[in-house]
Amino acid sequence: MENKIKTTSFREHLDLQYGKRGTDTREKYEQEFEAFKLGVMIQELRKEKGLTQEQLAQKCGTTKTYISRIENNASDIRLSTLMRIIREGLEGHLKLNVSI
Repeated sequence: MENKIKTTSFREHLDLQYGKRGTDTREKYEQEFEAFKLGVMIQELRKEKGLTQEQLAQKCGTTKTYISRIENNASDIRLSTLMRIIREGLEGHLKLNVSI
């Protein structure tokens, strides 16, 4: 007798775990995931530049603790602060994209 394994897509998994898009639980998950991705992006860019958290913090006028909190998804970040980290700390340019 053959065992058939039912596979589910990642989207189906999210629907089961957090509810369909538009529900409060799913929207909270989506927002937290975006914040997580932003923290990982900043950490990767910082490391590519060969900077420690302390060095990045000094370059953009904030603290090592704040950089750490952003990288570890423990802190909300203001757009002006994000722009300063990218521009002054990482010497980059921030481009935003909005999808509806």
